[in-house]
Amino acid sequence: MSRTTVWSLALLALLAAFPLVAPMLGLDFYVSFVRRVLIYALAATSLNLILGYGGMVALGHAAFVGAGAYAVGILGTLGVDSALVSWPAAVALAALLAFVTGAVSLRTRGVYFIMITLAFAQMLFYIFISLRQYGGEDGLNLPGYSTLPGLDLANDVSFYYLVLAIFALAMWAFGHVTASRFGMALQGVRENESRMESMGYPVYRIKLTAFTISGAAAGLAGALLANHNLFISPSIMHWTQSANLLIMVLVGGIGLRYGGVAGAVVMLVLEEALRLWTEYWHLPLGILLLCVLFGAPRGLAGLFGPLFAGRAAPRSGKAGP
Repeated sequence: MSRTTVWSLALLALLAAFPLVAPMLGLDFYVSFVRRVLIYALAATSLNLILGYGGMVALGHAAFVGAGAYAVGILGTLGVDSALVSWPAAVALAALLAFVTGAVSLRTRGVYFIMITLAFAQMLFYIFISLRQYGGEDGLNLPGYSTLPGLDLANDVSFYYLVLAIFALAMWAFGHVTASRFGMALQGVRENESRMESMGYPVYRIKLTAFTISGAAAGLAGALLANHNLFISPSIMHWTQSANLLIMVLVGGIGLRYGGVAGAVVMLVLEEALRLWTEYWHLPLGILLLCVLFGAPRGLAGLFGPLFAGRAAPRSGKAGP
């Protein structure tokens, strides 16, 4: 068993023990907070697949998170509250939107790719604002939690363990995808697209597949986030939220297995701590993040070397696929 596996299992054990220990320490509130961190870690990791492993700098990833959340919310208002129906629907909708977005945007490069992904995200943002029957710009309140046989999601601890299980499975799948032949080909495309094409690899299909998988995982994060908040707002799809996910990956480590996780933890913990200290928390947060970026160019996960990195950081600094 590798050191990475041992440390991953140890971290999983700590996370599993937290809800049992939290009441003894008077930290009941933080069960919900850690659950939120895990959801955003999943969303950031989905972005890391295309950004870190595929070299695709997308500035519209939050649209897929929002699409997954709205799929659950809209189905809930229609009386479909089973997670066995609404969550797969959220994944399917986000995957479809990612496929359409990728099919167009991946035909471009550099800043054009960034702007087209942003344009698609903003179109979705304004589409959901225009849906007055589902709250419009005021947002949508969910009628209740999704239902699962034998599990009460209204119970904080039960929902926490479900999110933890999904997060652990997603990270396991992420590790296997990136280590597979497909993952190696995706990294090859990131490093030298022309060479991969000359070797006969279907570069466009590889990138589109990765983009679709990434969108599907973001949709699952959106389904979980909708149940976490019991409220959905179009603001979740705004480009600033996509920028936040991008910053999480940059801070945690682009192209590192736990880069998205580390970035989500640091961003959300700092935000929570600084909110308690000052209402002008954006400025110190920005300064702290700049210090992290300058002090750890490979990201926080990169500070631990091969333990949590999974592989070396991308050599290329190109913007776009």
